[in-house]
Amino acid sequence: MKHVFSGTGVALVTPFNPDSSIDYEGLEVMVNNVIDNNIDYIVALGTTAETPTLSFAERKQILKKIVRFTNKRVPVVVGIGCNNPIEVIEQIHFFDLKNVDAVLSVTPYYNRPQQEGIIAHYKAIAQESPLPIIIYNVGSRTAVNIEAETTLRIAKEIPKVIGIKEASGNLNQIMNVINRKPKDFLVISGDDALTLPLLACGADGVISVVANAYPDKFSEMVRLALDGNFEKARKIHYQLLPIIHACFKEGSPAGVKTFLALQEKIKANVRLPLTEVSLNLSKEIKKLLS
Repeated sequence: MKHVFSGTGVALVTPFNPDSSIDYEGLEVMVNNVIDNNIDYIVALGTTAETPTLSFAERKQILKKIVRFTNKRVPVVVGIGCNNPIEVIEQIHFFDLKNVDAVLSVTPYYNRPQQEGIIAHYKAIAQESPLPIIIYNVGSRTAVNIEAETTLRIAKEIPKVIGIKEASGNLNQIMNVINRKPKDFLVISGDDALTLPLLACGADGVISVVANAYPDKFSEMVRLALDGNFEKARKIHYQLLPIIHACFKEGSPAGVKTFLALQEKIKANVRLPLTEVSLNLSKEIKKLLS
């Protein structure tokens, strides 16, 4: 049977008004748009949501709104992670997780823990979490990599951890995990451009940024690949590839928010210290849309 978190998850953006307040009407538009265009689940309060710039009160309200807007049409995953496991546990108890299906928890950043420290971090969180956990490996942001052997140990030693979002960009490492993992442990792409190659190697799906703007195309590509139709999936992959590159050219989520603004879904506003894309990139994005 297909796992509830296989396929396409979308790391939902947080729409902002010009004064940097949260645009909840825009958030509802985003939730309905991605669900209506066949994504499989929503990830709230991930990196793409600019979560580091949101207060805890704002995060609580955003999650509450997303759960209400989703109305159980698709599963909801919430991002809860930081470099202090005690704080992660406090946040788990702070949020209303009644209608949430899993927690996505990033590797402890800045501290640069040893591999044993990473395992101990997730064990401590798993003991307190009422929900299954997907760990998130993104060394470009955290300054630490979850090595393949560490992922495999976590998969075997911590039953509450059901998968990993892999954004290391290290194909050898990820293939090693896919080849040796327990059968039910999920490997989820965290890199839009590498999603198709990873699906070909046996990954289970993606948590995507670009699917905010192209939910129908991205979910179709993933669905085709999971069904073994790589010829059709490859065509969509190469249609999306210049869009993916443009989305990340000047940082995320400024790029994808520009696509969304030009699609008249939400405004392109981001919170400092992020800034909107340059005029040159904006022109490039307009060309890609046309």
